[in-house]
Amino acid sequence: MKYINEEKINNLLVSASRVDNRKFDLILKKAKSLQRLTLEESAVLLLADDPEYIQKIFDAASFVKDAIYGRRVVLFVPLYISNLCANNCLYCAFRLGNSVAKRRALIIPEIKKQVEWLLSRGHKRILMVCGEGALPGKSNIDYYVEGIRAIYEAQVGKNKIKRVNVNCAPLSLEEFKKLKSSGIGTYQLFQETYHQKTYLAMHPKGPKSDPHNRIEAVDRAFSAGIDDIGIGALYGLYDWRFETLGLLSHVKYMEDKFNVGPHTISVPRIEPAEGSELSFNPPYKISDEDFKKVVAVLRLSVPYTGIIMSTRENAEMRDRLLSLGVSQTSAESNTSPGGYSNVLKDEAASQFLLGDQRSLDEVIGSLIEHDYIPSFCAACYRMERTGEAFMQMAKPGTIKGKCSMNALVTLKEYLDDFASDKVKDSGYKMIDRYFSKLDNVDQNMLKLFFNHVDSGIRDEYV
Repeated sequence: MKYINEEKINNLLVSASRVDNRKFDLILKKAKSLQRLTLEESAVLLLADDPEYIQKIFDAASFVKDAIYGRRVVLFVPLYISNLCANNCLYCAFRLGNSVAKRRALIIPEIKKQVEWLLSRGHKRILMVCGEGALPGKSNIDYYVEGIRAIYEAQVGKNKIKRVNVNCAPLSLEEFKKLKSSGIGTYQLFQETYHQKTYLAMHPKGPKSDPHNRIEAVDRAFSAGIDDIGIGALYGLYDWRFETLGLLSHVKYMEDKFNVGPHTISVPRIEPAEGSELSFNPPYKISDEDFKKVVAVLRLSVPYTGIIMSTRENAEMRDRLLSLGVSQTSAESNTSPGGYSNVLKDEAASQFLLGDQRSLDEVIGSLIEHDYIPSFCAACYRMERTGEAFMQMAKPGTIKGKCSMNALVTLKEYLDDFASDKVKDSGYKMIDRYFSKLDNVDQNMLKLFFNHVDSGIRDEYV
């Protein structure tokens, strides 16, 4: 597979196990200075098996996450607009060979109805997810652009969606340019597995069966002007240590060629999916303890990136992973096209079973309880803090002040408009607590924003 040196990765997984404790401590010291780790250094951390040193990795990951982003955690919700698919990915309920899956591609009024429901719950950031199936009467890219437009046009009271990120199949250069012009935030594309033999076995049919086209799509997206790109691996398809080093090899390639690493990294684990026997018994199932290590090592290896945790994981695991480097999380998710509306619910297949069924309000309450500031901020996209401009602020941690300020503003918006009484009480106390830590300049700015929120203004930011 292009950009991935399998022999080098396999050799590292042997040699890194022989590193002494002094070298280990030097690697952690480097990570805590917010420097990127080399592939060799990341391998050392992945192979640590002493409980004392694993705890040191966890502590360092927590330190680095707070140093870069502070205590804020960004919230989003996936919106599946289609489960039509031309691929036969063995782990997915949407696969072409799944005869029990009910198929649906939402029409534009249905997309808008879904968004209105999400807005009524308090959501402000959407990840639009699309199947790779041919649509009757129009091209996929035109459908995506129309869907994005419908999402942005939806409104409930004073509230609108602030940012649409997109997870869709690889596009041509011209199609990526259309996607860019639609006003998206991050383009998200997972390689699934960086092990070529496994990739070919898991994707036997359809456009996705070509691993090179998939990995090269990231290059085309950059060339089209999309400079915030999210990547990821699906854990459970192959050895988790190899996948993590493969993922980090991809990061290194992006940095070297485009001077911009991934805006986000996602680490989903295979979850049961109707019509997929493999999903119920993954070939390389990763334990909870090893999964925690993956998240922590990624935070230390790529300190500037946003690490995303979906509702595949249960509530307890998601809460724990926040302290190990996760900085973005979904809430109140549904993986079925039309699943958020009572009218359309259960008419189409879900992609996989969810581990966390909590409402948005419950997730926000839990974040506050664990002293994380829930955030619906999308300021960086509006202020052109993307690509290299974002990296220049994220790498040294100077983005943290803006993140915290914007998080407090969006939290107040949520509390005023949507929160339960219990969450209102704890949320306003959190705002008071963090407000008292600010200097006079930031306090005066935040007072002004809060006065505007009280007067009905929404979506202000720094």
